[in-house]
Amino acid sequence: MFGAGKWGAVALVTAFALSGCATKFRQAPVDERSSQLTRAPAAKPLPGAENAGKAGFYTVKPGDTLIRIGMDNGQTWRDLVRWNNLENPNLIETGQVLRIAAPEVAAAKPLATVAGTTGQPAPSGGVAPALPAASAASAAASSAVAAKPAAPVAAEAEEAVNFQWPVRGHLISGFDEAKNKGLDIAGKAGDPVLAAADGRVVYAGAGLRGYGNLIILKHNNTYLTAYAHNQTLLVKEDQAIKRGQKIAEMGNSDADQVKLHFEIRRQGKPVDPAKYLPAN
Repeated sequence: MFGAGKWGAVALVTAFALSGCATKFRQAPVDERSSQLTRAPAAKPLPGAENAGKAGFYTVKPGDTLIRIGMDNGQTWRDLVRWNNLENPNLIETGQVLRIAAPEVAAAKPLATVAGTTGQPAPSGGVAPALPAASAASAAASSAVAAKPAAPVAAEAEEAVNFQWPVRGHLISGFDEAKNKGLDIAGKAGDPVLAAADGRVVYAGAGLRGYGNLIILKHNNTYLTAYAHNQTLLVKEDQAIKRGQKIAEMGNSDADQVKLHFEIRRQGKPVDPAKYLPAN
């Protein structure tokens, strides 16, 4: 009896211990701190998100590059880098909002009535310098007039460019806003490609898919021209170019045949080059 009772007591104690252990593991308290650490962090707003939809800003889409954004908006990729304080021009994110227009000139300070006061200097970044401040004697009399903006000059007359044909050859394809944003002109490999007007090289390279070896010239604040599929590029970025200067040699880079794809862009929008070029 004692033996049976002894083993019965041992079994009871063992069962109780196992039951206690099992209960302990099933009901382990949740550590709130560890739970918080495992939660997904809130999505961080992309740079410039507060400017989405505003005039002068652009929301990056899949596949965009600074080169294309600049060309589509009549700007240089270097200006976009500067205006947006980008550390790496190759790292932009879908949904990021970029400034695509020059920052506005800071509001001028009120004209002082004390002799010797000068106007506020214009900031850098392609903004024309401010006109000299009015003299102290005439400041008060002219302040009302100065506050009114000057009548705008007709953009076409101010920004007109005298374009010439970049190559002489058979026209393969004309302008089609949906399918062909410029003219495709046939030629032989190595034929000279000439600048259509005075300007400055804002891009020279092969970083824009579908254009091959590409040169983009900026002629003024209104017009850009693009020269694609070249065999050889003969100019460098930021180089000043004269109308008729040889800038490249024709080729078939990223194209099915030797040709020049030529675009004229007005404020970033492709326009029909045939309307701007002399009769051929």
